Amino acid sequence: MTMKNVHPTNAVLSTRIADELRHIILSGQLSPGKRIRQEELADQFGASRIPVREALRILVTDGLVNIVSNSGAWVSSLTQQECSEQYQIRERLEPLLLRFNLPQLTATDISRAGELVQQMKNTPDIEALIHLDREFHWIMYSRVHTSSLTELIERLWNTTQPYRRVYMNLVRSAKGIEVAHLEHDLLLEAIKQADSEEAESILRGHIRRTRIELDRHPEVFAHQSKG
Repeated sequence: MTMKNVHPTNAVLSTRIADELRHIILSGQLSPGKRIRQEELADQFGASRIPVREALRILVTDGLVNIVSNSGAWVSSLTQQECSEQYQIRERLEPLLLRFNLPQLTATDISRAGELVQQMKNTPDIEALIHLDREFHWIMYSRVHTSSLTELIERLWNTTQPYRRVYMNLVRSAKGIEVAHLEHDLLLEAIKQADSEEAESILRGHIRRTRIELDRHPEVFAHQSKG
């Protein structure tokens, strides 16, 4: 069943359920591998199973939920190998998305990116930092909507977000968060100078460093929820 085949009232409710569940997952309130029970969602929203099922399908497309036939739905989780692979894809493709967007960035975009850099330096809260970091990077990807690259990278951001949360906790404990802040400063300066080559190089290294740090911690993946 596609959205165009869903009754309009159910379609609106499906979108609302998907939006709320997306926020819950991305904010870490549901951990990777956690079982999502459709009957509980239906009760929570006073809805039938139809809009709940459609909401879950939306989140499958977003990369946030896995549905197993005749079994159920779970928050997406990655093995260490899958996570490393997704970061390697991001290392290669995300700089390309930045290259497409950089010439179209406005003074307002760059000013807002600068504000976010300062806010990230000033916040001790990991959840706030994750939110600010995501806004910072996606400002740079928001001006040119590619036919496939934007959706692919957004999906990769969604599936790797729980592991960015782990990474930020790791580097904060190791006093390494300052390096991430420095990379944001350097990336912003390259963008201000419209230096695409330098911006791509900084971004590539920024993503790679997260992957390398996570590769050092297999226990992150061993301790995921199993439902």
